[in-house]
This record gives sequence, structure tokens and C-alpha cells, in this order.
Amino acid sequence: MSADHPLAAENLHAAPAPSQSPPTAVAPAWHTILFLVVIFAFAAASAHSQHQILESHGRIAAYLLTMAWEYALVGYILWGARRKGARLQDMVGGKWNRPEDFLLDVAVAFGFWIVAAAVLAGLSFALGLASASQVAEAKKQLGPMLPRTGMELGVWIALSATAGLCEEIMFRGYLQKQFRVATRSTAAAIVMQAIVFGIAHAYQGGRRIVLIGVYGALFGILAAWRKSLRPGMIGHALQDSFSGVAFRLLK
Repeated sequence: MSADHPLAAENLHAAPAPSQSPPTAVAPAWHTILFLVVIFAFAAASAHSQHQILESHGRIAAYLLTMAWEYALVGYILWGARRKGARLQDMVGGKWNRPEDFLLDVAVAFGFWIVAAAVLAGLSFALGLASASQVAEAKKQLGPMLPRTGMELGVWIALSATAGLCEEIMFRGYLQKQFRVATRSTAAAIVMQAIVFGIAHAYQGGRRIVLIGVYGALFGILAAWRKSLRPGMIGHALQDSFSGVAFRLLK
């Protein structure tokens, strides 16, 4: 067919294939700003309040209060999402249509757990968190929060499952999507939610904020790669549960 043929000219001027639609916000901007204010205020107060609750009411009460707080935050997110017509499924992503889908996410979660452990171990040495003094400081800071009895361990595992579910929704399902819309950059969104994630765990100590922030970034990368929070939820819950079980066995 010659270049001056009518069909050739028509093909040259054919409309380009439609591009992928840009991501949409999960909730209004004011909703996210208020959420961040609450997270930062809680982080500022948590270092003192955590130990106060532990001393006054014990570990189980502290675990139950933390679970209630995290479910309340997810409830707030879902309330804001309804104003935009978004659903929980939109934030979580992925789907288990077959047993193989579930097993694949479990395998990815275990692989992620190994990679994250190696990265965090190396970063701990780089930040000096593996020194004897820093290990002793971490034990002093975190030791009182970890379970010692069988009952406490059972509630700790429930708390770990709650953290895996709620924190992945809060930081990767909600904030990462909101930051992605605001910045039009997946990389920037991962970094921003990781910073918030680290600050939210400020009660664990100064330099550990950096470590936890990197941990949050790894979860953000996993969520962006898999387009689902499910592997991250599994890995998050496993890691938190393991820390409690290991401490209980060592004690």
C-alpha cells in the first residue's frame, strides 16, 4: 500500500491507545492531614504512656489498648474512604481465588521476611545498634513490653495479627496511595509513608526510628510490586509474633 493511499493516511492519524488512568485518592486531603496529626501526636506521647500503662495495668491491658487503638484508626480510614467511594478491597488489593493464590502470598511473605531480616541486620551494624550498649538499651526500652507468661503470649500473637492487618492498611494501603496521588511518584510515596511509619514507632528509641523507617520502606516496595497488601500483612504478623515467641522461649 502506497503512503498516499487513503487508508494509509487514516492509519497515520489514528488515535493513540488510551493510557492507564492515574491513581485516585482514597480519602479527602483534609482526612489525611488529620490522620497525620493524630499519628504524630500519639508518637510524641507514646514513649511515656506505654510505660505508664505497663506499670499501672500490666502487659495484657497495654496489648488490648494498642489493638483497640489500631482498629479505631482503621475505622477512621474506612470512614474517610467512604466519602470517596473507596472500599477496603481497593486498599488491600489482590485476591485469593484459589488455594494456590494464598500459598503464593505465604511464600512471598517468607521470602520477604528473609530479605528484610538481612537488610535490617546490616543496617543495625551500620547504625551501631548491634553494639553491647545499644543492645542493652534496646532491652531496657523494649523488654518490659514483651510477653512473659503463656496468657500474655497468646494476646501478643493477637496483637501481632492486628498490627499486620491494621498497620499495613494504615501505612501502605492508605498513606502510600494518598502520597502517590499527591506526588505522582511511587518512590516518593514509599519514602514518605516509611518516614511516618518510623516516627509512629518513636517509642522504640531514636536511632531505631531509622531502622523501622527502612523496614516500612521495604513493606512499601513489596506492596507496590505485588499490588497487594496481603504478603506484607502475613510477613508483618509473622515477624511481630516471632519476636514475642522468641523472647518468651529465651526467658
